[in-house]
Amino acid sequence: MTLSERELTRRDEFDAAYRQGALPAMQAIERKVCGCDYGATSWATKEEADLVADFLALQPNVLMLEIGAGSGWPGLYMAAASGCDVVLTDLPFDGLRIAMRRATGDGVFGVRVAAVADAARMPFGSHAFDAINHSDVLCCLLQKREVLAECRRLVRPDGRMAFSAIYVPRGLATEDHRLAVESAPEFAETRESDYPGLLEATEWKILDRHNVTAAFTRSCKARLRLEQAEHNALLPLVGADELDRREQLFSRRIAALERGILKRELFLVVPNNADDRNRP
Repeated sequence: MTLSERELTRRDEFDAAYRQGALPAMQAIERKVCGCDYGATSWATKEEADLVADFLALQPNVLMLEIGAGSGWPGLYMAAASGCDVVLTDLPFDGLRIAMRRATGDGVFGVRVAAVADAARMPFGSHAFDAINHSDVLCCLLQKREVLAECRRLVRPDGRMAFSAIYVPRGLATEDHRLAVESAPEFAETRESDYPGLLEATEWKILDRHNVTAAFTRSCKARLRLEQAEHNALLPLVGADELDRREQLFSRRIAALERGILKRELFLVVPNNADDRNRP
């Protein structure tokens, strides 16, 4: 796999984030914000994960691919709740290592494999999976079109995919665009097309889409408030510079979300050749 210098830096940052998220103090905050304690880097809440699991029709004998699985949220949770089998993939190794420890501790026996893999070039055969999920992954990757095309190759003709993404809306004024980009994940901007256009170009059909910006805003506000309240406890664990960086980022992000110049959406899609069984 060939990654740009920026992507390699981002991978290392995620590795550090997963180690940080494994701290009990951070997991206690996560439980209050998202309803989970996996050390997640996505913003999927338990309610959102349940909605996705229902759409993907997860149950025993269903095989799901979780891209950008990180430390296991929400893939391990959905596998445990539904009894489906799951393959976890990501580039940062530390996240997958934490996920496998969690799977063992929780008794999640449906994990087929955890693989370090580039989302645009997966080491699996075509039509290998019944379901695919990725939570806030595309907004952290440059190769959005390539990843969606690879997912299309990997899913079975009657399969389904769910994914969430944070993005910068098109048509913003120059200053609003700058503020939105500064508050978003590094690769959140979709340069060649918006997500509906990217999905159409890679032969996916949107069955439903949910604007989850309001929930994302509430989660960011809660995270900022709780980290500020626990500042003294977090200080020796993560350091003053990191706490300051996080506070500034959350403050910028909340301001952008409230101004409507940053969005988060959940897309529920099927291959564009899916038959009527996949229609709502």
